[in-house]
Amino acid sequence: MAAVTTAEVATAVYGKSVQPKGTAPAIVLVDPKYAHNVAAAVRAASCYGLKQVWYSGNRVQMEIDAKRRMPREERMRGYAEVELRQCDYIFDHFPNATPVAVELRPNAQSLLDFQHPENPLYVFGPEDGGLQRNTLMHCHQFVVIPTFHCLNLATAIATVLYDRLLKRVMAGLQERLPIGEMLKEDRFWTNFNETNTGLVDSKERE
Repeated sequence: MAAVTTAEVATAVYGKSVQPKGTAPAIVLVDPKYAHNVAAAVRAASCYGLKQVWYSGNRVQMEIDAKRRMPREERMRGYAEVELRQCDYIFDHFPNATPVAVELRPNAQSLLDFQHPENPLYVFGPEDGGLQRNTLMHCHQFVVIPTFHCLNLATAIATVLYDRLLKRVMAGLQERLPIGEMLKEDRFWTNFNETNTGLVDSKERE
């Protein structure tokens, strides 16, 4: 069964007998409750260069199937490069990944000190509960985002992916590109000026 992109039917559903290839880094949402959070995960994955978002359970399936697409604000051309896959046996498809549970747990490592593995599978629990024991047993590392109050799911995903990008750039593992070269969307400007004091309008430079 071929994967379906978010620009098409929104999701592909896999049983245990089907073996689609998991590609790390990736995001896993365990039994999410709200379709808009699934859409936000796809958006974050697209922004930070991840190719796959997987989710388990069927609580959002009816809403996604009824619309035959993600919420309107997520249906932008760039997000079509992220595969959205529904599967209740997700870890079976990532034999070489390092599952990282993002969960408020007593012994979880602070994200401030966390060193992201090369092949991470970021696992997030549902909006109305935590990760269950059968999921935690698959996870190799545990990390908590140090905040005064709990973040919502969409913000937590974006925070973890930004932290990964920052640490990769600081460690020389990923090139630091000018925003004009990195951004894939059309804007009225294409780059910062040399002193980074403002934006340079592309028309002005011409």
